This record gives sequence, structure tokens and C-alpha cells, in this order.
Amino acid sequence: MAFAHYIRSGQKQLRCGYTTGTCAALAAAGAARFLLTGTAPELVRLQTPKGIPVEVPLADASCDGKTARGAVEKDAGDDADVTGGLRIYAAVSRTDAPGIAIDGGEGVGRVTKPGLDQPPGAAAINRVPRQMIAAAVKAECAAAGYGGGMQVVISVPGGGAAARKTFNPGLGIEGGLSILGTSGIVEPMSEQAIVDTIAAAQRQAAASGAKRIVLTPGNYGLDFLRSRTDLQAVPWVKCSNFIGDALDIAAVEGFASVLLAGHIGKLVKLAGGVMNTHSKYADCRLELFCAHAALCGANTETCRALTQCATTDGAVRVLDRAGLRQPVLTSLLDAIQRHLERRAGGAFQVGAIVFSNEYGVLGQTKTVEEIIRLWNKESFTASASDQETRNC
Repeated sequence: MAFAHYIRSGQKQLRCGYTTGTCAALAAAGAARFLLTGTAPELVRLQTPKGIPVEVPLADASCDGKTARGAVEKDAGDDADVTGGLRIYAAVSRTDAPGIAIDGGEGVGRVTKPGLDQPPGAAAINRVPRQMIAAAVKAECAAAGYGGGMQVVISVPGGGAAARKTFNPGLGIEGGLSILGTSGIVEPMSEQAIVDTIAAAQRQAAASGAKRIVLTPGNYGLDFLRSRTDLQAVPWVKCSNFIGDALDIAAVEGFASVLLAGHIGKLVKLAGGVMNTHSKYADCRLELFCAHAALCGANTETCRALTQCATTDGAVRVLDRAGLRQPVLTSLLDAIQRHLERRAGGAFQVGAIVFSNEYGVLGQTKTVEEIIRLWNKESFTASASDQETRNC
């Protein structure tokens, strides 16, 4: 029976799926129970980090007395996902060492570059899935009265071929897929539904009388904005990857000024005119760093190092070593500003602030200082007017 958890997208009900991390934890639980009890469970169940229970049958199970294997078939729901239908296997065996050791086998990628969730050399099984796997196996050990250690090896037959359809090779994850998921659940969402949500949020801000707005792609941006006391009085709208659509909506709603605040990994794509920053449309981050570094005099070695980075933070480190951080970021920000102004088409004043989790604020386009100065002046004038009215 298919996983029956749904979300609404516009007038449609879309069925959710569960992540590769959830599959790996369920498979590990089934294999651990088989190993410790001698009986393979028909069903395995866990509570995802999102709080939604998932119960599925084991798609395969075997045990030779030393190692038990269990498999769970990945259900992506109504979300388009190259991992849908693949079987995620867990091989579980007892060890003399305490605790739960987790590694990857066939079809699971290996991290080769720094800056990712796991260090170089580790299997590409992210932190939350590792926690889920460990918790699931510990629960089975406790239920069976076993106090020793366990070794868990996750594998995905066909994962190597599927990974070639992802961005793993470019990120420095070689040989297979990543075992991912922070909530344990895959929630499909139509693009139009997201754009409609962005439009509704901007429409609400405009209806309140706001003439200025801050757009940010996601939660990193929201965390950044909470730290900026100079932007607290301005409505914030999360625009996901749909930056071009969000700017178009801002023009329709009649905003006079728009500030974009986001992580360098998203906003650097704007320097290439990419207005939908989802990686399935374009992932030109490192190419843009390389091109602008070359314009600023970077040598071949630096350019090559930039193209081999796994993350934009890594690219900043390369620029620091070459003494080129400031000129390259200035060049990128100038390009971002040009493309933002082209999309705005004169409908409003626009600017962008770019930050990273590692380095904080990396820079801002030339219009930002003037935009914030005007916003602060308007806020002061409005506050003074309110005070005068209260004193009357």
C-alpha cells in the first residue's frame, strides 16, 4: 500500500514520499531485528523527524547468522526524483566495538571534497539520516536485550547510474547517491503553487501600505535578516528559487524599492542572469567565480582551483589565498546589479546583499547603501509623525 500522506498544492492533492534517509533507517531496523531475533519482520516502522510515521514492508531480507540484510523501496510520492523505485539496503552485523558504526557500500557516494555535510573520505550519508539509522538500530537492540555494538552498511544497487543524473559528481561525491533528508519526508510542490504563495505574500504586504520589501530565497536569508536591526521594519517575503518571478510580482504590486538578501550559493547565479536558481535549471556558481576571477587577473592555477571547489565558501577560500576576494566579489556584485535592474525594468529601485554562513556578509551592490538610508529616513519620519499625532 502506498504511503498515504498528502499536501495541498493549489487545487490538487499531492502525495508525499519518504527520503532515502528514512528508507535506510527502516531497512537497518528490519535487518537488525532479523539478526537479533532470527525472524524477518513483515513491516518496519519509524517516526520521522517531521513527526509523521512511516510503515512499510521489507522488500527483501536475508541472514546468514553473522550478517542480516534488509531493503526498503524508495517511494518518492508525486515528487520527481531519480531515486524513486530504488531499493535501499542495510547490512547489519554485530561488532566488538561499542556503538553503531555506519558506512556506505555499493551505490552510495563517497565524499572527496571539503565543505559538504560529511568530511572527505566518508560515505555520503548525511547527519540526520545517520542519526535516524543509529536510533532505529539502537531501538531494535534494546528490544532484543542486546548491549553490544553494531556495524551498518547502506547500499543502493543502481545508485551509481542514478547518481550520474544528479549534481553529485560536480559536488565531489563519487561513485553513487547521497543518503539525504532532514525531515524524513519528501513534500512535492508544484512550481506554480510556490509562485502563487510568493504573490499572495507580496500582495498582503502591499495591502498594508508597504512601499518597500525584502526578498530572500530561504531560511538562511531569514536568519540573516533577523540579525539586521536596520531591516526589521520592512516586510520580508521568502521567494525560494523564483527570484525573477518575485521581482515581476514586486513590479505589479507597485513597490518603490526592493532589497534581495541571500546566500552566495544562490545569488551568485544572478551574475549570469539566472533568475530561477534551482540547480535543475542552472548550476553555474563556480563557472561564474572562475570567469570573474579571470577578469580580475587570476592565473590558471586559481581558475582551475575555483572550478574544482565543492561549495561557494570553498571558492571564497581560494580567492583569499590568491588575494582576490574583494575585486572578484565586487565584479560579481556589479553583474548581479545589472541583471537585477534589467529584470526590474525601471519599475523600482533594487539592490542585493550577499552573505555566507562561514564568512558572514560578503558584500552588497552599489545601490544598497542608498536604499537602506532612504528606508531608515522614511522610518524615522513616520515615527516622528506618529509621535506628533499622539502629542496632539
